[in-house]
Amino acid sequence: MEQLSVAVIGLQFGMAHIEGAMGCGAEIAAICDSNEEHLRFAGERYTIPEEKRFTDYRELLHRDDIDAAVIAVPDQQHRELSCAFLAAGKHVLCEKPMALTREDTEAMILAADASGRQMMVGQICRFTPAFEKAKELVDNGTLGDLYFLESEYAHDYMKIVDNWRADPLRHGVIGGGCHAVDLLRWLGGDPQEVFAYGTKRLLPQVPYDDATVAVLKFDDKTMGKVFVSTGCKRDYTMRTVLYGTKGTLICDNTSPTMTLFTVGDDDMAHEPEIIPVEVNNHNAVREFESFAAAIREGQPVLTDAREGAKTVEVCRSIIESAASGKPVRPDYTF
Repeated sequence: MEQLSVAVIGLQFGMAHIEGAMGCGAEIAAICDSNEEHLRFAGERYTIPEEKRFTDYRELLHRDDIDAAVIAVPDQQHRELSCAFLAAGKHVLCEKPMALTREDTEAMILAADASGRQMMVGQICRFTPAFEKAKELVDNGTLGDLYFLESEYAHDYMKIVDNWRADPLRHGVIGGGCHAVDLLRWLGGDPQEVFAYGTKRLLPQVPYDDATVAVLKFDDKTMGKVFVSTGCKRDYTMRTVLYGTKGTLICDNTSPTMTLFTVGDDDMAHEPEIIPVEVNNHNAVREFESFAAAIREGQPVLTDAREGAKTVEVCRSIIESAASGKPVRPDYTF
């Protein structure tokens, strides 16, 4: 398969995916959105002819000229569309979060397994240049053994809350905070226990906490913290700090540099090294490149259905802990 032929469904978020697919040389076989204005705008912007524009995704399911579907609709619809395209024999790249409930993630895993096709969840922080560099430094031992990891998802939703974002199931921890949770899972492994507190002070439009802090226990030697605020009054950021026995790394997804501290023979920190990085916090080209390469080479995708489900499970455990006031152990048996 030399060139992937792709359908992009959901154009409020899907335009970045159109650019990602086109940036990798894929053919855009179809675009789809129930909102005709979104459909027209995307079609004209990317010179996609009217015969490739659709308002009903079901018209695309059994087309032989479509290899893969990008699902960028609201989170509540991820299960329906992902399962439909997998059952139709298409590879699927589904936007994050994979789904909002365990029931939905389990159904999507079953559909992916039964299809024999690739399903990738769009946890795009794994393709952010600063975080890719952080992963490299962790894996090559520059930081030594990690003992504390923290990340935050700070994003003011005041002007972007709509009906699907206000859904009680789409708590800020799972809707946006899944970025920080998935990042720490990627860097530190699966948390074995979480404990969380939440508060609601800034977003009257939503029924859930608009600020949550969670402590994560990875193992007996490694702990972590996730802070999620969807009402904060500041610029969007995912500031992340990794503390290891040989050094400390401070980075985020919106700055052109990251700061690395390492230790000398006297076990004291050297002057920090300032490492330049590309700013690309929604690196759709790298994400699609990884998806397409896995399909062509028959290799597992980086964030398959079970990886996506594990991140949702940690998010749901954080929400449960904040509500109950008790620690929760995520269940990774998918």
